[in-house]
Amino acid sequence: MLSFDEVLTRLKDILSAEVGERKVLDKDVAEALGIVPAYFSVLKKRGTLPLAQISDFCAKRKISINWLLYDQAPRSLEESTEKYAAIRYFRQINASAGSGALNWEEEYETIRIGEDLVDLLGGRSRLKYIEALEVKGDSMEPLLHDGDIVAVDRSRCEVRSGGIYVIRIGEELFIKRLERGEGERGWICTSLNSAYPAIEAEPSELHILGEAVAVMQKES
Repeated sequence: MLSFDEVLTRLKDILSAEVGERKVLDKDVAEALGIVPAYFSVLKKRGTLPLAQISDFCAKRKISINWLLYDQAPRSLEESTEKYAAIRYFRQINASAGSGALNWEEEYETIRIGEDLVDLLGGRSRLKYIEALEVKGDSMEPLLHDGDIVAVDRSRCEVRSGGIYVIRIGEELFIKRLERGEGERGWICTSLNSAYPAIEAEPSELHILGEAVAVMQKES
């Protein structure tokens, strides 16, 4: 972090565009920060930066606080930030790959994903439709394993035969491959693990939450 005097110089440079021709004084900085000038003098002697007030100062003027405090160029920060994105992760909602589970919770956290996965999901504009759920059970092995995190596109609810979807049947949540039943009536929900029988469901019984579009293995 830059020293008090270095940050003070930068604050004065910023304020010089606001006060015109006259010299910017310490009291001008104090007033801009919302601090009593006498107390600002005490902070200066101690070399203690008023970080909360400086944060507000930067936010109001749309100035990078990282530049002000650390001399980091805004563009370099943008380039680093653009390498990552976040999607919503519903840790308490488990898409059962076995017998089904009812544990839908509205609380969520966010998980960070890299640019390669952002591209796979269709770009940053698509992330508002993406949610992440955890797989429970082994019925979709070898593609999906117990504990895998699946990215689900909630906008893709128009079934593509053979696609893998997170579905609700009654009050149970599953992740299954969907195929049309005979005569285009109903759906056959199949597992990849042959040890699990297929589930037949009428359209009125089956609610599609979205299509599974990517898998993220949980870190060990």
